[in-house]
Amino acid sequence: MSEYIVSITLVGLAALSMAWVPSLLKRTFLSYPIVYLLIGVGAYMLPVELPHPDPLWQEDYVVHLTELSVIISLMGTGLKLRRKVNWQNWRVPLRLVSITMLLCIGGVALLGWGWLGMAPAAAILLGAVLAPTDPVLAEQVQVGPPNEKEEDDVRFSLTAEAGLNDGTAFPFTWLAVIVAIASEATDSEWITDWVLRDLLYRIVAGVGVGFLVGRGLAYLIFQVSQKTRFPKAQDGFLALSVTLVSYGLTELVHGYGFIAVFVTAITLSSCEPEDEYHVEMHDFINQVEHILMVMLLLLFGGSLVYGLLNYLTWQGIAVGLIFLFIIRPLAALIGMWGVKMPLREKMAVSFFGIRGIGSFFYLSFALDKVDLVEANQLWSVVGFIVMVSIILHGITATKSMSYLDYVRSRSGKKQVPGVVKKG
Repeated sequence: MSEYIVSITLVGLAALSMAWVPSLLKRTFLSYPIVYLLIGVGAYMLPVELPHPDPLWQEDYVVHLTELSVIISLMGTGLKLRRKVNWQNWRVPLRLVSITMLLCIGGVALLGWGWLGMAPAAAILLGAVLAPTDPVLAEQVQVGPPNEKEEDDVRFSLTAEAGLNDGTAFPFTWLAVIVAIASEATDSEWITDWVLRDLLYRIVAGVGVGFLVGRGLAYLIFQVSQKTRFPKAQDGFLALSVTLVSYGLTELVHGYGFIAVFVTAITLSSCEPEDEYHVEMHDFINQVEHILMVMLLLLFGGSLVYGLLNYLTWQGIAVGLIFLFIIRPLAALIGMWGVKMPLREKMAVSFFGIRGIGSFFYLSFALDKVDLVEANQLWSVVGFIVMVSIILHGITATKSMSYLDYVRSRSGKKQVPGVVKKG
């Protein structure tokens, strides 16, 4: 039996089921990422030929497949957000991607170095790859499509954080790579190079190119057709094209494409916000995202069967649980210190720092640049944390969000788009 034919049939069936599974699971405590992860585990336990998911996941296809999945998810995430970009509206997610993310990276790096016995480069890399909240698997705790006008503070904060920190974590991934290279050399200029190039220039380039692409395409899509006889864009696939253009142009000038895609998306969504074309673009990109997510979850499930966790020790398990239950929640609460928000909502934001596909991208990206003796251990620890996050957050997300909505409705509190209370 052809491995290729079996594979495309399995992916086709899994993608086909996405038409019904999310709706069927709405009344349960399960999330559909859990279902497809289990399907992946089950499929790879069957006596059929499937693509071998290398437990170390360091092939080029993993880098590119996870990269594509993340940038598509970032476009969909940005198109959903409707709040005007300013400090007052965005201060919670901005705190989460600065104060909270740095605390998470530092806390995990210290545990990796002191408890897991990792070299500094590997410890920094572990912290960097676990820092971002994943935009791919966090749909249950994110805001709805563009035509849903109200955005509560919890969903908005988690959605905006997921969009922002998939780019802002990149400098620290590069830091791990540079530290690994610098440990073999005597040149001390690497610190200056990292600050100027990887921390400053690449972020500025990502924001700049993303904004220019977003404004240019917004003018072409929404204004040119009103002023001239130029045909109006009508196809949702334009969102995918915009994603690739924004990402590609930014990477060509050595900026952070993840940041550019998200900035492009929120720039587009702020132009003619009432236009139904935003919904069409979001719906198309969301469907593409679901197909890629299904493929990656099936592969992830297969990698668990084929030994991804073989190098996991009890210390690695402890580090993973400490990160999910202590470091991330505490770091988020510290980051939101002084923000006027009900404690239960702060707890929800701090708890639902979902880890997923983005962590696999950063890890495979870094290990493609430099060889680390701790590579096997890194894959096992990161794989364990992502697996636990999918199950833990997948089981608790729906009920938790429903409870917050219920309490909010009982208190008569309504969320106003674009408004965050002063603290």
